[in-house]
Amino acid sequence: MHHLLKSISYIFHPLLMPLLGVVFYFHKSPKYVPDALIYAKVFSISILTIILPILLYFLLRTIKKVESIHLKSTNERRIPLFINSILIILIINRVLTFDELPELFFFFLGILISTIACLGLAIFNFKASIHVIGASGFFMFAIALSIHFKININGTIAMMCIVLGAISTSRLHLRAHTPKELMAGLVVGSLPQLIILNYWI
Repeated sequence: MHHLLKSISYIFHPLLMPLLGVVFYFHKSPKYVPDALIYAKVFSISILTIILPILLYFLLRTIKKVESIHLKSTNERRIPLFINSILIILIINRVLTFDELPELFFFFLGILISTIACLGLAIFNFKASIHVIGASGFFMFAIALSIHFKININGTIAMMCIVLGAISTSRLHLRAHTPKELMAGLVVGSLPQLIILNYWI
């Protein structure tokens, strides 16, 4: 059971959540989007939200600014969260613009707000769960898409509830977070997505 719960933290790592949201959007959206554009966007998001952050992590680890990919202390979180904010700003300005893909633009705007909020909490030495922030943000975006496009994704929503519970259980079991930190992650991840719904639904 320990190994299973530990693996959940890696399988559903927060770095994967933005890409998962993009893939989910293109899979569920009834809008016509050329395949070439889809591949270009997915490739760009993969580079900016997964590959580049991993490379920067190894750089930060080399210069002893972080110790593990889970960023266990608030001090370790500050630089990666700041860099991630810059990358997300780049994405919403150059890759997923409002005029081209408004739904994904607002999804990443919500991610940016969550990231800045998490950075602010880290500056004040509070460690909200980034795993729960990523998963709950995606969860809220998926629900918003189902409302926006009037599609039935009840099975997906049920699965995401199970996944979110598994992630929370994993973080508690590994003693990476307290219940208060998990709850903060849920609020920080889902609330920005909920607030900006008025702008695109």
